[in-house]
Amino acid sequence: MYKTIVLAYDGSASGQQALLDCKDLAQWNQAVLWLVAVMPYNVNLLTLDGSFPVPELGQREKINYQKILADGLHRLAEAGYAATGELLEGDAVQEITKFARKVEADLIVIGHKHVEGWARWWSGSISGALVEHAPCSVFCVVTR
Repeated sequence: MYKTIVLAYDGSASGQQALLDCKDLAQWNQAVLWLVAVMPYNVNLLTLDGSFPVPELGQREKINYQKILADGLHRLAEAGYAATGELLEGDAVQEITKFARKVEADLIVIGHKHVEGWARWWSGSISGALVEHAPCSVFCVVTR
């Protein structure tokens, strides 16, 4: 049923649980696995005082996201699964859905942590937005 699976991975506990659950799905269906990490655009635009860009900050964040991606790929490889990694840059929902269309994904897997109160209202939910915008099914692995 699922031939191409995109796992949105951020290295968090919910992302790591999604990685574990995705491995089971991929084995069951012998699917092609894509592991993506999304670095927000605003990382490169952040400034310390609001006036001067700090290129080193963007480069450090890119290295950090590359490490997160490499960690996920390493975890999959250790478990005997082949996956291809891709570092994306921009709005997480837009970039994940665009990538899913590009690779003709049948499923997107993402971790979701329940957050109570104002924090969820303020930050929104990437997994919730993906359900609304994705070109395919979305599997949310929930952690608390």
